[in-house]
Amino acid sequence: MNLPSNEHDDREGRVRPTGWRMPLVIALVAGVVVFLVVRQAYTSLFLLPWTAIPTLSLLALGELITAVQTRRRIRRAPGTEPIEAISVARLVAFAKASVLFGAVALGGFGGFGLALLDLLHSPHARTDAFVAGGTALSGLFLIGAALFLEYACRVPEDDQDSRSDG
Repeated sequence: MNLPSNEHDDREGRVRPTGWRMPLVIALVAGVVVFLVVRQAYTSLFLLPWTAIPTLSLLALGELITAVQTRRRIRRAPGTEPIEAISVARLVAFAKASVLFGAVALGGFGGFGLALLDLLHSPHARTDAFVAGGTALSGLFLIGAALFLEYACRVPEDDQDSRSDG
């Protein structure tokens, strides 16, 4: 019995790199929703906690350091031990989740900050706008670090095989 061939059979079971569309859509949707909520209910909300800025920044820094070390281990740099494939798979899953979380933070806190632009005359709104802007930037930093971690987990093409054949 011949089954119809599927063009995507060769990609089944492969993890594809994170594209730019999904994080962009998530950031935009989160931004619009938070913008609308803040516009309607800002006076009944609590002040934003500034602690999200160092939390997201430290997470991004940790992913950046992990990416550099993982890249060195995958490329078998001198003085490093090889990394197990399951560890790389877990790091890729973590990086993909971090991209999505960073997109939510970027969009949500960006929308919060944009909603407060016409209220900057109030000290509380100004403080919240600065905190929201800093948190949105931390979310952007997290997206960048997570994408670099995902990139660092790629196995390089082996050029030695092609040179030894010729």
